[in-house]
Amino acid sequence: MANLDPVAVGHRLRDVRARRRLTLAEVSGDTGISVSTLSRLESGARRATLELLVSLARTYRVTLDELVDAPVTGDPRVHLKPLDQPHGTVIPLTARVGGPRAFKMVLRPDERAPDPRSHEGYDWIYVLDGRLRLVLGEHDVVLTVGEVAEFDTRTPHWFGCADERPVELLSIMGPQGERMHVRARPRASS
Repeated sequence: MANLDPVAVGHRLRDVRARRRLTLAEVSGDTGISVSTLSRLESGARRATLELLVSLARTYRVTLDELVDAPVTGDPRVHLKPLDQPHGTVIPLTARVGGPRAFKMVLRPDERAPDPRSHEGYDWIYVLDGRLRLVLGEHDVVLTVGEVAEFDTRTPHWFGCADERPVELLSIMGPQGERMHVRARPRASS
């Protein structure tokens, strides 16, 4: 719920105006709101109407949500925070701790020899660009754009660039026993 308390809104209005280095007179000239009304809004002595807030938000170049301290909701964007790793960049696409997690990876080519490891879980890999070398148990395969591999990570595995070019991939990793489900066509209705 947004904090519409007149004093809290007033403090935010004053803070935004101060960050913009504007005087009450300058804001009044731009919005048509009197200096005395602006002063009463900032002190909390007057409750802000939607009409006043829209005009102030436009002048301050902020959203209405910022002026009324609305909670962050409904934003469909994923805010990616890339992590540099020794052999490439890993971008977490999910924030939760348990259950399946998704990552975009950009692996740099290097001279390292495959060093297969195992751990609990299940992995699903989709190649977006480049050629990916996957060593999985006794198998040594190269996946190209659009190819997918899924495997139990208790099987010793390693993956990296198959040649001198970087490779981009999506990886969805889940706890042991959780496999990815791919549906090729809708189920027939009964």
